[in-house]
Amino acid sequence: MSTPGRGLHGRVLDTLGPAITAGEYPPGSVLRTDELAQHFQVSRSVMREAVRVLESMHLVESRRRVGVTVRPKTEWNVYDPQVIRWRLAGADRPHQLRSLTVLRSAIEPVAAGLAARHATAAQCAELTECALGMVAHSRGHELEEYLVHDVAFHRVILAASGNEMFARLADVVAEVLTGRTHHEVMFEDPDPAAVTLHVQVAEAVREGDAPRAERLTREITTGALQELDVLAP
Repeated sequence: MSTPGRGLHGRVLDTLGPAITAGEYPPGSVLRTDELAQHFQVSRSVMREAVRVLESMHLVESRRRVGVTVRPKTEWNVYDPQVIRWRLAGADRPHQLRSLTVLRSAIEPVAAGLAARHATAAQCAELTECALGMVAHSRGHELEEYLVHDVAFHRVILAASGNEMFARLADVVAEVLTGRTHHEVMFEDPDPAAVTLHVQVAEAVREGDAPRAERLTREITTGALQELDVLAP
């Protein structure tokens, strides 16, 4: 599905981006904008706009007299939410889910400990509200509703850490949580133990108990990795 508001170049990106990240155009492949414009039945200016977006993600580089060259995976902006989304939609999904979940396990426990030290009263209240929302939608196959509160919960944790580098990872975490749900790498209902852990993390942050907040969040991320072992080996 094309992202709303991006028009014709968005339609091109929604086909070309996943094709590049899936390896249909191997590194070093040269794409001709004229040929691509003809293939997608769009103007050259639309094609150039799509290429500029791909360049901003470091998926391709454009050089005069050479064309548009696909860059090696090691040079991609792997933190770009759109790149993550494309990779999760393709054959690279298991590796992408695992690498993102390992990243979460390294960052989020520390962020939760910091949140227990730095969270404002408003952030504590929001965290509690998110956790209760997760509880309310943890039964009856309400995964989309649950996801809304789950994403919001982890955004608050990262923001409340007071570390701007952690806070900027909120979109990355949102993509992996969304990807797990939309690509059915979840049980029909969330693990009750994981839901309870989120409630307990909110309590620990509110009480300013940094060691407990960090330990409980580590249990959450460890559980997420264990789920992958079962659902996306």
